[in-house]
Amino acid sequence: MRILLVEDEKGVAGFIKKGLEDELYTVDISEDGHEGLSLAAMNQYDLIILDVMLPGLNGIEVCRQIRKQGLKTPVMMLTAKDSVTDKVLGLDSGADDYLTKPFLFEEFLARVRALTRRKTIEIVELSCNELRLDVRSHKAYVGEREIILRPKEFAIIECLLRNKGHVLSRTQIMENIWGYNFDTITNIVDVHINAIREKFSQVCDRDYIRTVRGIGYTVDCN
Repeated sequence: MRILLVEDEKGVAGFIKKGLEDELYTVDISEDGHEGLSLAAMNQYDLIILDVMLPGLNGIEVCRQIRKQGLKTPVMMLTAKDSVTDKVLGLDSGADDYLTKPFLFEEFLARVRALTRRKTIEIVELSCNELRLDVRSHKAYVGEREIILRPKEFAIIECLLRNKGHVLSRTQIMENIWGYNFDTITNIVDVHINAIREKFSQVCDRDYIRTVRGIGYTVDCN
């Protein structure tokens, strides 16, 4: 799952990003309200985490603008203000949850899981003929045989299956799996695709990933 974190305190942002990535989330970071709003509009996120006190545009206004644009992505507000009035203001702006700093990371993770659970529950399994992904357990199968995939490999297949019928460019895959801050010259997507294909070849004769020359990749369910 992909999360946007808009937090201008670098120490806090780094701490949260590392903790979330340890839990296999992909995290994009913005330190500015205007940039955070732009990223929220351009990309598809499973959760947006907003600090209230942000340069450029405060978190309350960012949340209001997100809702005005019709985005239904869950939003968690982070702030040092703990008065009832501040919490009401944050929730009335369209936020789904409100967490006061400092907080225990275990509680933070529990809230993240609660906010992202609705999408996980909606789609528990993704499939393409005999290929099946169990989104909850992060396990992949071809028929009854399990394929052991590394976290990024699983994330790539999940991304392709969620966009079944569409061709994703390498840039789109990288933005979804590694975040928007990446080196465009790297061949990391191709390396991972080759690794996935090698694992598929060990359990079946079919290549579920089709290369569309000059564009990118898609899943082949025909």
